[in-house]
Amino acid sequence: MISIAVLDDYLGIAAKAFGTLDPEKFAVSYFPETLPGYGLESTSDQCRSQLVDRLFRADVICTTHPSSGGGYGTDSTTQHTVALVLALARAIPASISSIASGGWQTHRTVAVGLGGKTLGIIGLGRLGTSVARALSLGFGMKVIAWSPNLTQEVADGRAAEAGLPAEDPATGLKTFQAVSREELFREADVVCLHIVLSDKSRGSITAADFSLMKPSAFFVNTSRGPLVREADLLAALKQGRIAGAALDVFEPEPLPIDSEWRTTAWGEEGRSEVILTPHVGYVEREVLKSWYEQQVENVIAWARGDDLKMRLV
Repeated sequence: MISIAVLDDYLGIAAKAFGTLDPEKFAVSYFPETLPGYGLESTSDQCRSQLVDRLFRADVICTTHPSSGGGYGTDSTTQHTVALVLALARAIPASISSIASGGWQTHRTVAVGLGGKTLGIIGLGRLGTSVARALSLGFGMKVIAWSPNLTQEVADGRAAEAGLPAEDPATGLKTFQAVSREELFREADVVCLHIVLSDKSRGSITAADFSLMKPSAFFVNTSRGPLVREADLLAALKQGRIAGAALDVFEPEPLPIDSEWRTTAWGEEGRSEVILTPHVGYVEREVLKSWYEQQVENVIAWARGDDLKMRLV
């Protein structure tokens, strides 16, 4: 009998895929509750023991994560990023809250048009390009971009890959204009973060960046929480230094119950508007179904001694 531990099945949907395994050959255990990382200083000895107990008898460990399988949901994350930008610009949460509490239009429900505004993309890779294309074509936003190694030649190439001209023939303006980091934060009306998390990029977005942003600007992160110094962003938003932020990613995850982010006070008494979603940028029925099916294929291949199609190490 092969024991399988399925971790972080938040939505409780793994059983449908893993239920297709032969129960006489595989014993599957599901752990939807996430425990803190074993190596974190804040993790108690009790939690470490729980982690070991969960996995000690497991022959196979399966975890769903954007980097653990193929077919990462680019379209899903793009759609979620655009949805967050629109929710901020159109003041959707404030309008919902006003209606639910018996109110109507207020100073918090006034929308901001995106046409002609400047979109700043940090990380013009696959996702950054996809978001830039959607907001440029769909809403007429001007796109500027920055990353440590981005050149104008590379930015022009990204535009071509997206099916767009390198520049507007009428104005000569670049479709995706490569700029300096300082210029991006200073000029953008919406800043979207799309860089990869690494030792070098961890905590790379700081108070110095937020201090450059327009008071009317929005900040959106659907990439990774640790890219941003959380204390710096919290301070900027509590002080109302920018108009708002939309976050789908945090550190740690799931967000602790006592997290400072968990408050209904955003947008009040001078605080910035804040929209929070529970890391669902990739959570789409079709994507999750594909991931779990891939995991089951991996388990069967492992049991047979075949090469794994997808692996972390």
